[in-house]
Amino acid sequence: MNWDLKAFWKDIISGKKYQANDPRLIEKLEHTRVRLWEFNNLRPDRTDEMKNMIQQLFGHIGNNFHINQPFRCDYGCNIFVGDNFFANFNLTILDEACVTIGDHCFIGPNVSMYTACHPLEADERNKFIEWAEPITIGNNVWIGGSVTILPGVTIGNNSVIGAGAVVTKNIPDNVVAGGNPAKIIKYL
Repeated sequence: MNWDLKAFWKDIISGKKYQANDPRLIEKLEHTRVRLWEFNNLRPDRTDEMKNMIQQLFGHIGNNFHINQPFRCDYGCNIFVGDNFFANFNLTILDEACVTIGDHCFIGPNVSMYTACHPLEADERNKFIEWAEPITIGNNVWIGGSVTILPGVTIGNNSVIGAGAVVTKNIPDNVVAGGNPAKIIKYL
C-alpha cells in the first residue's frame, strides 16, 4: 500500500467520524477480502496454512487457536485474540475499531461482532459517514451460536452469552446473559 495506514487507523479506531467509501479503506477491504477468499477456500486439512494466514491477517492471535471456515472480517488488523481460542463456522467480525478477545474464549456458529456505527439521519448516512466503537471480550468467555455483539460492548471474564442473544450493553464478569436485548439470567 502507498499510504500511511498507521496514521489513518489511529483516527478511525479512536472513534472519529470517517468516510467509509474512502479509496484507501476500499483498497484495504479488497486486500483483506482476497486473503479471506484464499483462507475460506483452503482444504480443511491444511490447518498450518490456515493458521499462518490468520496470524498474518490479525493484529495479534495467541497460541493454540482454531477458526472454522468460513470466516469473515473487514480488515483483520484490528482483531486481537489471546491464547486457546476456538471459533465455529461463520464468524463475522466487522473490525473498524479494535476487537479484543481474551484467553480461553469459545465462539459458537454464526456469531457476528460489529464495531461500525452509522448516523440515524439519512442525509449523513448517504454521505457514507461512519464511526466505530471497540468490542472487548474478557477471558474464559463462551459465546453461544447466532449471538450478535454490537459496537462499544464489553463482555466480562468468565461470562456466558446464550444462543441467539443480541448484546447491546456491557455484560459483567461471571454471569450468564441472553435474550434480545441481552440481560443477565444468572450469576455464576
